[in-house]
Amino acid sequence: MFNSITGTITGKNIQSLFLEANGIEWDFMVSELDLEAFGHVGSPARVYVWLYHREDQMRLFGFASAAQRNLFLDLMKVDGIGPKQAIKILSNIPGQELEAALESEDLGALEHAPGIGKKTAQKMILALKGKLTSVSSASGSKKDASGAHDDVVQALADMGFDRRQAADIVETVAKELAAASAIADSAKLAGSEREAFEKELFRRAIVGLSS
Repeated sequence: MFNSITGTITGKNIQSLFLEANGIEWDFMVSELDLEAFGHVGSPARVYVWLYHREDQMRLFGFASAAQRNLFLDLMKVDGIGPKQAIKILSNIPGQELEAALESEDLGALEHAPGIGKKTAQKMILALKGKLTSVSSASGSKKDASGAHDDVVQALADMGFDRRQAADIVETVAKELAAASAIADSAKLAGSEREAFEKELFRRAIVGLSS
């Protein structure tokens, strides 16, 4: 499944980003805040992808970072919030502010997004407080545990494993593998070395999640 697509930005509209890669022009639905984060038309960009697929329609959603995509996926765990509503929320509340509001139970901040009333805001807090895949704040609290290995976490989530548990075990196993191989920073590996590292990371993470 898609993780990200890299290419050249060919156009921007409200909540839409167009990207050409290898002769194919992709149309992504993106939040307005993420749209601003991407460069100008003609500049290169990497778009993190989520595919919405139903019998009657398919739609690609794009994100400026894997952390934003994770937050989007977390929002859809809330009863009554679908992909379009999640994009509206992310269009009006920056990711870090949204995370902070959920953790501090700030109903007023959550109700700032269109279509979010008190009941939905309460549902969001009940469903997501302390359970976000990525939590960040000015105080430097826990951030996305998947770090440089988002692709591995995404693959595990696509297999049906809980994303938060997958992120935690990937972080742990990555540290163990790096220490055993005397690798100072696995994020700096490239080419065949990185591919071999992530294959072993993926294998061991599956064992850990299945035990």
